[in-house]
Amino acid sequence: MSKSIKQALLMCLFWLALDGYALADALSDAFAAYQAGDHKRAAELLRPLAKRGGDLAQAKLGYMYANGIGVPQDYREAIKWYQLASAQGNATAQFNLGTMYDLGLGVPQDYTEAEKWFRLSAKQGHALAQAQLGFMYINGMGVEQDYREAVKWSQLAAEKGNVVAQFNLGTMYDLGLGVPQNFKEAVKWYRLAAEQGNALAQAKLGFMYNNGRGVSYDYKESVKWYRLAVNQDEVLAHANLGFMYVNERGVPQDYKQALKWYRPAGKQGEALEQSTLGFLDITGRSIPQDYMVAFNWYKQAAEWGEASAQNNLAFMYFNGLGVAQDYVQARMWANIAAANVRNVDLKQVIANFRESSAKMMSAEQIDLAQELARKCTASKFKGC
Repeated sequence: MSKSIKQALLMCLFWLALDGYALADALSDAFAAYQAGDHKRAAELLRPLAKRGGDLAQAKLGYMYANGIGVPQDYREAIKWYQLASAQGNATAQFNLGTMYDLGLGVPQDYTEAEKWFRLSAKQGHALAQAQLGFMYINGMGVEQDYREAVKWSQLAAEKGNVVAQFNLGTMYDLGLGVPQNFKEAVKWYRLAAEQGNALAQAKLGFMYNNGRGVSYDYKESVKWYRLAVNQDEVLAHANLGFMYVNERGVPQDYKQALKWYRPAGKQGEALEQSTLGFLDITGRSIPQDYMVAFNWYKQAAEWGEASAQNNLAFMYFNGLGVAQDYVQARMWANIAAANVRNVDLKQVIANFRESSAKMMSAEQIDLAQELARKCTASKFKGC
């Protein structure tokens, strides 16, 4: 190679190096502007870098368009930049592109396409992508449901500290999905997620202490975790904390406190909690006895298919408590409860009620109640 050619090559390498340093400085300036809150300036600096093929700039610009940061929100523009960065193997862009397909933002919702990009990102060690891929295997979204694969990807993300993956992995061990059931291992992962503030994990950890699963029974510890979850308005934690007050577990028995915690769960449609609210109101254990309030709670729980509430509705209709006395309606709800009940003792109570109530009704009334029960069940207990 002649001396002049060598000199020319060296000059090219020199200018390429300078160009690389300039691009790195420009990218650093763009990120500094973003961190300082000057998002418009950051977008202005990122755009030419993205156009020149810088995957970091493309990924960041896509994120800004997706979220309307420094630029008008534009999902299609976001996808454009995510695709360019993803094609270069940028793991963050691949995860974000998968999210766009997962949620149907700027593109038709497509779980198969979402899974494709999540997998490419997950294979590069991206924790969020690993967690999401695990979630998709749990639910069979874009892939065949596969609990073992779900455990594999959730474990990888959980070990990196991903809180959602930690909770999901705890649930897999709790229920024995893809792994042998192991309450101690479930508690381990629930605790890690709970300590990061995950409300569902806090509620589950409270449940584990309350029931001695994977840990020794500890009602005070259970109440502690339920309270933390309640502070984040986790509905089942409200109900479980109410249960602790009713049953004097870790706290003094206090029906008023129980009512306070049961009400949010009942209002959000939790059938068992609505039934318990009815019990507290009908017995007068939390507030002055109020049959109408109790009737309303039982009605809501009954419409969710709660057999004990359906039986209690039958009792209230039969005795005219909180509602006009109506033997046909009483018999209807008793029939529905009889078809739904699983508890052996409650099944006998309902059978006794149906036998005694039949003695006070005509054959026509009994037939009408049976027909109404059939229609009510077909409508999923709505409008009965």
